[in-house]
Amino acid sequence: MRFKSPLERGTLIHRYKRFLADVTLADGSETTVHVPNPGAMLGLTEPGLPVWMSRSPDPKRKLPLTLEMIDLPGAGLVGVNTMNPNRIGEAAIADGLIPELAGYPILRREVRYDENSRIDILLQRSPAPHGEGGDGGAGDGWGGLAPDRPSAWVEIKNVHFSRSVGLAEFPDCKTERAVKHLKALERVVDAGSRAVMLFIVQRMDCTTFTTADDIDKAYGPALRQAASHGVEVLCYSCHLTPEAIRLDRALPWRPNS
Repeated sequence: MRFKSPLERGTLIHRYKRFLADVTLADGSETTVHVPNPGAMLGLTEPGLPVWMSRSPDPKRKLPLTLEMIDLPGAGLVGVNTMNPNRIGEAAIADGLIPELAGYPILRREVRYDENSRIDILLQRSPAPHGEGGDGGAGDGWGGLAPDRPSAWVEIKNVHFSRSVGLAEFPDCKTERAVKHLKALERVVDAGSRAVMLFIVQRMDCTTFTTADDIDKAYGPALRQAASHGVEVLCYSCHLTPEAIRLDRALPWRPNS
């Protein structure tokens, strides 16, 4: 995933109201930027940290700058924009960088399924029959499969949290919505399709992934339950620069007991 133009550098003053941050720009001026991250961003909000921002060309946008990365001492660049992992994942699948998700000629985004949910990416070998692939409802897209290759329903989560050297963790705050997604993926398995939970770690300093069970006591057990139910758990780290973010390598998942 390449940025439309190179990111701009600044210095974090403070983050507030979840989606806002004040930043000092390279010319010394101060401005407010959009923070596309609803999480706690633990360890990434210390005043004085170098940051990288994208600039929107839309003249009507109230906040033209968007916080994309934090330059964390000892760790390097850390991506905080939770909208980017879907784009990173889509590009990686198209480029064949995720072997587990190779072999699907059809990639669709934001397909409605289950109980008023939308899957991040749906991979198919062949189009769904008429009436089963649009916005029809809970069972949308569960047909039209090649007999030897069920569709893959891929939910993507952004990971930027790390408290121990080399260990990426998710989540960094309580997230009932993420637990709901795991239950929906279990129902995908029950319907005969592949269900995949893909964690994209927007960091370059991690070698292993686990769940932060002390922060959210429900998510870790729900992920382990989903895996035992047949949901596939994948985790990949990224290589980040101010010009682009690309998928780098697979990370092993270390389930907590």
